[in-house]
Amino acid sequence: MAQLYFYYSSMNAGKSTHLLQSSYNYNECGLRTVLYTAKIDDRYEKGKVSSRLGINADAELFTEKTDLFTEISSMQNDSKIACVLIDEAQFLSKAQVNQLTDIVDDLHIPVLAYGIRTDFLGQTFTGSAALLAWADKLVELKTICHCGRKANFVIRLNNDGKAAIGGEQVEVGGNERYQALCRSHFKSYVPLK
Repeated sequence: MAQLYFYYSSMNAGKSTHLLQSSYNYNECGLRTVLYTAKIDDRYEKGKVSSRLGINADAELFTEKTDLFTEISSMQNDSKIACVLIDEAQFLSKAQVNQLTDIVDDLHIPVLAYGIRTDFLGQTFTGSAALLAWADKLVELKTICHCGRKANFVIRLNNDGKAAIGGEQVEVGGNERYQALCRSHFKSYVPLK
């Protein structure tokens, strides 16, 4: 039975690596996967899911206007899809997460979505909130803070290297802009509201 999975974490927990390994496992068995990543994430080559470990795979791009159900339905007509894998799932809209549930329920294709749960101010991303509410399975991928505790938050560093306490929710960046922290260290930089 197909299910919608949400693999979530803070940054640097290996979400893209896990996604690529899952896709590889399907492909090794001769099963077709379709990978998606957010067009807004321009840190790496467009149309690729890339891991900091240096591995990557081709991917479709999604924007806020992409109709995932229609695209997957069309692709499924060409040849059977065994699994859909979504990187940067925090950038999905609520409507797109609903489309993922339709892919699972109506097309009977498992969907594995990977994303960050909260932004640099501790607020849930729209896509992540919908996935937390509607996914069949929630899986936390863990990483650590510099103190050794589990990191479940992220801070954004400003141009002076200090924690930003305001700004747009979405600013794409990697380790040069973001740092994963435990709740205690996060609260020392950004007061929870």
